[in-house]
This record gives sequence, structure tokens and C-alpha cells, in this order.
Amino acid sequence: MKQLALDIGLPTGPSLERFYAGRNAPVAQHVRAWVFERQGGHMPVPTYVWGESGAGKTHLLQAVRQLLREQGVALGWMDVTTGFPPEFDERWGAVLMDDVHSYTPMQQQRAFNWFVNASNPPSGRPCWVLTAGNAPPAELRLRDDLRSRLGWGHVFQLQVPNEDECRRILQNEAAARGVTYSADVLDYMLKRFSRDLSSLMQLLDMLDEFALRNKRAITIPLLKTMLETM
Repeated sequence: MKQLALDIGLPTGPSLERFYAGRNAPVAQHVRAWVFERQGGHMPVPTYVWGESGAGKTHLLQAVRQLLREQGVALGWMDVTTGFPPEFDERWGAVLMDDVHSYTPMQQQRAFNWFVNASNPPSGRPCWVLTAGNAPPAELRLRDDLRSRLGWGHVFQLQVPNEDECRRILQNEAAARGVTYSADVLDYMLKRFSRDLSSLMQLLDMLDEFALRNKRAITIPLLKTMLETM
């Protein structure tokens, strides 16, 4: 049966709590340690996470960004949409770079500059660097000096959730929202749509809102009705 890809809005509120660890428990534990113990006196070692689309890389980095900002930490952020990355700021407590595999030559140059200054700032303390891409460092088509930096520290592979994990994640997310639906709705979602977790979470967002707006229970007919109105 052909799966349908969803091209709808962004999921709400990336957080470490919403990041399902499962087989990715080692990287989740590692990231939590740095976020909550960053003042512990350890020399920050760069961390690179990689995995296929839907593994949760962007969710993880955005969750870290939000938590650090809540702690009052200034940080540098770069992704493929960052047209003109700023100069490194010595006030930053962390540097986060997403989708490094897609960086332009200019972004690669700035990413390398951020790496150098984060490790050896002109003044102040070194800061943590967290980066993400779609392949191991050695397989990235990037400038050599940046690729070697990405592979210098901790490297983790993020596993894409399998069907059972997707089911558990959706169940947990629905329970957290107080949303109830029958098992056949979940089966329908997993069989008919892309199992990319981000898309499934977005579908749950839309379905929850549509059900509330129409004051109806979440059922397969309601899901079909919502899709017909898109």
C-alpha cells in the first residue's frame, strides 16, 4: 500500500521530554548531561549526531536550544535557512548547527570558524558545540577541516523509530494532551501515511485541532473528512 507524505506545518514545542529515547537513549542521556551540568567544570567536547530523515535530529537540537535559552544561555544557531551566519560571539555558552550536510561554502566557512572559536575563544571559557547531519562525518561532502572537526568529539547515530516505537510515541503524545482515539485510528495512520515521526506528530496536531473545532471524537471517518478539506 502506497504511503502518503504529509507536507504540513511544524510540530509544536520540541522538548527533551517529547524526544522519545528508546534505542537512542545513549545520545539522549549525553545531551541531557551537557544541558543540565554544563557548569560542572568539564572541558566541553563537541558532539555530532547523525541519522536519516525522521530520526529526530532537528527536534533534539531545537529542544536543546529552547532549554538553554530558558536558562539564560546565549548561543549560536545555524541551519540551512541561516543565510548570513553572524560572527562568533564570545558571550555564547553553546553553538548548535543543524543539517550541516547541506551547508553552502559560506556556511561551511562560518561553521569552521565557530568550531575554532568555541574550542579556543580569544577570551572567556570554551563552549559546547552540538551539530547534526545525515551521515557519519567521514561520508559528508564538506571541506576537510570542517569534516574533521565534526568527527573529533562524541559521535552518535540516531535510529529512526520503527513501527512499534512510532505507535508508542503517538500514544504517549496523545495521552499527554488528553486525547483519546481507538486503536484502528492509529493503525490507519501508520499504514496510510509516511512513518516519518515528524509528519505523524504534525498529523496528530492537526487531527486534535480539527476534532476540537468540530466537537467530534477522533475516528477514521473524521480523519478522512479532515484530509478532504485540506
